[in-house]
Amino acid sequence: MNNDKDITGIILAGGKSSRMGSEKGLILFDGKPFIQHIIEAVQPLVDEIMIVSSNPDYDTFGITRVEDIIPDAGPIAGLHAGLTHSKTTHNLVVSCDVPLITSEFLKKLVQEKEDYDIIQFEMEGKTIPLIALYQKRCAETCVELLTNGERRLRKLVSVVKTKTIPVSEKNHVLVTNINTVEDLKVITHAIDH
Repeated sequence: MNNDKDITGIILAGGKSSRMGSEKGLILFDGKPFIQHIIEAVQPLVDEIMIVSSNPDYDTFGITRVEDIIPDAGPIAGLHAGLTHSKTTHNLVVSCDVPLITSEFLKKLVQEKEDYDIIQFEMEGKTIPLIALYQKRCAETCVELLTNGERRLRKLVSVVKTKTIPVSEKNHVLVTNINTVEDLKVITHAIDH
């Protein structure tokens, strides 16, 4: 692996998955767990990958696993843990529930390595801060927000320097997150046709 990328991949797998009924990242899609699809998409673009989760089941993937430093505080806490443990300025953050994401698509974020704290996608007017490139320095802002009881990632995005890249309609399926068994059926159907 060449070391000129200077990017860490951070896969957030800390969600409670209450709507899915089981650990989202471990759900099988196309014969592989969601998280395996994401590892494969992220790997070519980064030097190192870590999984943020308190679930030891993820250790079977042979990737560094870190836990939230500030427990039970939502996605900002997961992001904070990943950024704190990261050794690189740039960090490619992807949630564990987008199994259709591709390296080619994520490359759009990595190519934009400009002086923004966050570079994220946007689809149909909604930003997607859980598929984004974050500067390590965002960890400090995460702590400030969490200290003030703020758990929403959108709040972080609004207080730092952010660039947003629109997702074309044909790529919507790549960034669709799977939250329910119904979502999984829809996406499986879309792929089969």
